[in-house]
Amino acid sequence: MMALRKHLEALSVFQWVLTFLFFGLFFTSLLTYLLFTSYWFITVLYCMWRIADRDTPEQGGRRSDWMRRWRIWRLHRDYFPIKLVKTAELPPTRNYVLGSHPHGIICAGAFSTFCTEATSFSRTFPGLKAHLALLAGLFHLPVYREYMMSSGMIPVSKRSLDFVLRGGPGHAVVIVVGGASESLDCTPGEQRVHLQGRRGFVRLALQHGADLVPVYSFGENSIFWQVRFPENSCLRRLQLRFKQWTGFAPCLFGGRDLFCSRWWGILPLAVPITVVVGKPIPVPRRPSPTEEEVEHFHQQYVQALRQLFDAHKVSCGLSPSEQLVIT
Repeated sequence: MMALRKHLEALSVFQWVLTFLFFGLFFTSLLTYLLFTSYWFITVLYCMWRIADRDTPEQGGRRSDWMRRWRIWRLHRDYFPIKLVKTAELPPTRNYVLGSHPHGIICAGAFSTFCTEATSFSRTFPGLKAHLALLAGLFHLPVYREYMMSSGMIPVSKRSLDFVLRGGPGHAVVIVVGGASESLDCTPGEQRVHLQGRRGFVRLALQHGADLVPVYSFGENSIFWQVRFPENSCLRRLQLRFKQWTGFAPCLFGGRDLFCSRWWGILPLAVPITVVVGKPIPVPRRPSPTEEEVEHFHQQYVQALRQLFDAHKVSCGLSPSEQLVIT
């Protein structure tokens, strides 16, 4: 039974990776193909639905608690395994802007914690509703947009984030601050995040009076190996240029396969991930914050993230000498 359980866990993660990488492309191709067959009406009907439903992603999405509680997400959690650690209360009488670090290749820790109930987020933070913000362009992909919205994901756009934070207290928007650029630097054994110069999430928190909360996913960078090209190489510049064009960073990465080969495949390595949610930083409401105010709270956030990392690194499997590199 234990062997069967392990196989089911691997299959649950494998389908999730395939969904993340190919779900949008598959349905885009399928609907295009159907347009030239006798089933053309399926594509037409979906396009009509898509036009009528075009504003939903930026109006809080279409969350499904039923989907978030699927048993497959518990199998996904146990594969690594993924654990949620709470360090302070987040009262639902406030709104929050959570900064999630690091991005990693595929945000496994953030997905399990904020897009499913596998780690019991709702019981850990009762009354609080989490919204993981993703690249806005992904919500243009047919059918994939419905899948993402059902998990509680929203576009990482000003309009979308403003809508959620204006909807009353008890909301937490989760922003992977380092973005796609950070994924190019994730390597097992390194703890590097992109945070300097990234102040938009702080300005958003000030405009809505939402408390800032640092989140660190220990182990996220170790579930895949990645080929990293030198900073000044042509291939590195090509990666960055592609990222500027599409918002998506083309990483050359690998893990293992379903037959447990360690050196190839797109199945992540079974490395424990611990998602630590830090203490809230009280933020006043400033509809038009000054640059000095943004810088002040940005520095507070950076300091809080370092303290969170240092306080939990040993218990999460890192050495006491491990340092968080912030660029």
